[in-house]
Amino acid sequence: MGSMSEALNLSDFPLHAHDTLRYADTDRQGHVNNAVFSTFFETGRVQFLYDPERPLIEPGFAFVIASLYIDFLSEVTWPGTVSIGTRVAGIGRSSLKLEQGLFQDTTCAATAKSVIVLVNEATRRSHPFDTDTIERLSALTAP
Repeated sequence: MGSMSEALNLSDFPLHAHDTLRYADTDRQGHVNNAVFSTFFETGRVQFLYDPERPLIEPGFAFVIASLYIDFLSEVTWPGTVSIGTRVAGIGRSSLKLEQGLFQDTTCAATAKSVIVLVNEATRRSHPFDTDTIERLSALTAP
């Protein structure tokens, strides 16, 4: 995979989510506040990780975010919508790395890299992925 700073398109990501911009998201300059970008990336992560049609985990387990890095590339303006692309960048024993792009129209406004850990809710400790989950995550890796 190339650098996340290269020009990206939504089609570079196998998973797509969408969010509506709210007037309350704007700052005093009329742009969507950069703190809201984290919420948009969360939309993309959660729709993928907790998809009720294709659950990745069994009851009693949860995904927690261990790190999040956002690179702001351009402003987002209200009104409108944004699209969030998500892909798997790496799979560990109990964690995965995600790469995401935030798009308004065709412009990539921000990229994000995150590390997500699978935890056992009872022990609050990391838990290894099973073979089926690893196969499903592998199908969504970056080219």
